Amino acid sequence: MEILCFGLSHHTAPIELREKFAIPDAQVAPTAVELAQRPGLGEAVIVSTCNRVEFYVAAEDTAHALTSVEQFVLEKIAAPAGEAFFQHPTPRSIRHLFSVVSGLDSMVLGETEILGQVKKAYLAAQAAGATGKHLNKLFQRAFNVAKEVRTKTNITRGSVSVGSVAVELAEKIFGRLSDCKVMILGAGETSEMTAGALQARGVKTIFVANRSYDRAVSLAEKLGGRAVHFDEWPREIRDVDILIGSTAAPHHVLTAAQLAPIMRTRRDRPLYCIDLAVPRDIEPAVNDLDGVYVYDIDTLQSAANESMAIRRQEIVVCEELIERHVREFSDWLTSGGRPPGFGHPRTTGNA
Repeated sequence: MEILCFGLSHHTAPIELREKFAIPDAQVAPTAVELAQRPGLGEAVIVSTCNRVEFYVAAEDTAHALTSVEQFVLEKIAAPAGEAFFQHPTPRSIRHLFSVVSGLDSMVLGETEILGQVKKAYLAAQAAGATGKHLNKLFQRAFNVAKEVRTKTNITRGSVSVGSVAVELAEKIFGRLSDCKVMILGAGETSEMTAGALQARGVKTIFVANRSYDRAVSLAEKLGGRAVHFDEWPREIRDVDILIGSTAAPHHVLTAAQLAPIMRTRRDRPLYCIDLAVPRDIEPAVNDLDGVYVYDIDTLQSAANESMAIRRQEIVVCEELIERHVREFSDWLTSGGRPPGFGHPRTTGNA
């Protein structure tokens, strides 16, 4: 039995092309069932995320299987786009899946979201009857590999994006974030992502101030927050715990002279400032005020880079671990899916 993986990812295709081949969640399982019924195929799992669309099939003949998959993609979605699509036969297909679920093939090295996405795709295909002995065994082994990689290596250690580093620092300052109030100055993409990351950790109250009030309203609606006119934000900051600066102003928006009298009224309530703007929104002297913690984008990016360096050092360890599992699964496939030692008479001392 052969395992084949056919697809495209952020390594091989731009987002415009990946979007063209993406399959809606509700259609992933029915599409896998249709694929499994094609000539020469018996099992199929389809993984479709924003960064990849991959078709996994089990078949007796690799060439026949590849032809069936390519024809299926052509009929159901679009013509496979040349070099953007990769083809992985056994054992490369096995190694690829194990690397994917372990976060080694992700845009952000070591990220864990992909494991949940692949599990969801596999369970949907299994429930729909698109899988059998071989893909069931493959994906169950893959999930065990991902768990082992994450528990035995440092591939997921530390945060590797500005937003996630900012959230980690917020948790160190405040502990639980559920009672924290956040204000965003500016409506940039990075500030939106950082606010979203804070929301994911429990933040419920978000204010958005922008020179264009309409843009402030738009972002506030997206985040479930409240828009504030830009000239009113100094009054609102008295009740804020986390301030995110992300304006395009050519000068400092928040100065120590502005903030000092406000901090004297807050009674030991800290203020965490995340300055994502270039030039900086927050005057460096603000960090000298009691109870104020200021981190600019260079500081946050430096922390993220350190974590990424640690993760990269772990790649070799992860690949060695994965390779052992690839060999074991390939041996299982070669044996026809029989347990080790199956078919060999057991010898005893009385022979």
